[in-house]
Amino acid sequence: MSEKRKVKMGMIGGGQGAFIGQVHRIAAAMDSEIELVCGAFSSDPEKSILSGKALYLDPSRCYPDFNQMLQGEAALPASERMEFVAIVTPNHLHYEAAKCCLEAGFHVLCDKPATFSLKEAIALKNVVHESGKLFGLTHTYLGYPMVKRAKELVAQGELGTIRKIMVEYQQGWLSQKEDEDSKQAAWRLDPAKAGISCCMGDIGVHAANLAEYVSGEKITALCADLGTVVDGRRLDDDGAVFLRFSNKIRGTLLASQIAIGEENNLTLRLYGDKASLHWQQEEPNTLIIKRHNASSTIERSGIGEGSSFVTDAMRVPAGHPEGYIEAFANLYRDFAHNVKISRNGTLTASKFVPGIEDALRGMAFIEHVVAADRSDTKWHDLVTTHSPFKDIT
Repeated sequence: MSEKRKVKMGMIGGGQGAFIGQVHRIAAAMDSEIELVCGAFSSDPEKSILSGKALYLDPSRCYPDFNQMLQGEAALPASERMEFVAIVTPNHLHYEAAKCCLEAGFHVLCDKPATFSLKEAIALKNVVHESGKLFGLTHTYLGYPMVKRAKELVAQGELGTIRKIMVEYQQGWLSQKEDEDSKQAAWRLDPAKAGISCCMGDIGVHAANLAEYVSGEKITALCADLGTVVDGRRLDDDGAVFLRFSNKIRGTLLASQIAIGEENNLTLRLYGDKASLHWQQEEPNTLIIKRHNASSTIERSGIGEGSSFVTDAMRVPAGHPEGYIEAFANLYRDFAHNVKISRNGTLTASKFVPGIEDALRGMAFIEHVVAADRSDTKWHDLVTTHSPFKDIT
């Protein structure tokens, strides 16, 4: 049995003015299983320390940078030091931070995409394996109860043989030139910080991950058309991708950040030879199953009996929305569970959290989509062993 005490967390990034850092902290705290004990919250040393103090952390554990955090925490008794690090920085900082944390003996839970490039993701996989530490990736939408129910239905054969997969992620928050002034937009549109893609790297990769998770199939090849709609941008803000999955399944993926009026419209449709299903993130408690020449079925979160695979992700009674924060918290809770198990010296992760293989597939998807868009060749095989580019760090 692992020692019964809270899991201690450190954070890199997510300081004052950063939206996603607070989301991570709320999600981590929701189950009272995790305690934030330290952090290096900004690349600005003074801002980093001030951010930690604003969170009422011990001033001695508000560090000016993550290297000093790793040194300071490693010097503490095992019962006091952090056990894992949440990395919530812009993409270009993920790899170095994750590598240093793992090599220093700390587990890592990282925002997606895991790295700046596929080359870095391949290198990080080696670091993870050599470190003997846990690595998790916050593909948030996999934490929703009805997403798990959808996966369960597919696995049980309720849809029959899958024929077609359609997934889209539509937003409108970057539809205007002036939208670029926000901190959240600035780094996502900067190739030096975001990488080779904005829209596909930021939200398209979520859609691809969701489609693979629910269907249980892998994307094997793709054909892409990306667009930079707003003048002056250096990265894509809109795009469409034709997909080929294993078992000869065809699919489409649409992603946009210039679709005026759209908020956070992530939608998944799977079509089998017996039935189809439909799930939409903006109505997360609802899963619709449609059958040939028969009435549709609407399943609602919390209604009726269900398997533990689904009900373990439910937190509130029926009629209360299982939202984004709750889905995020499910990942944190399950990662904390795995950390507790690791205290006994084993890395047997009994709870599912997206990991390094998801990191590899995510970066492979991003780079092959961009490569396909730039190429005259129609179809590109999606591989995780090497990058289609030679000049990306």
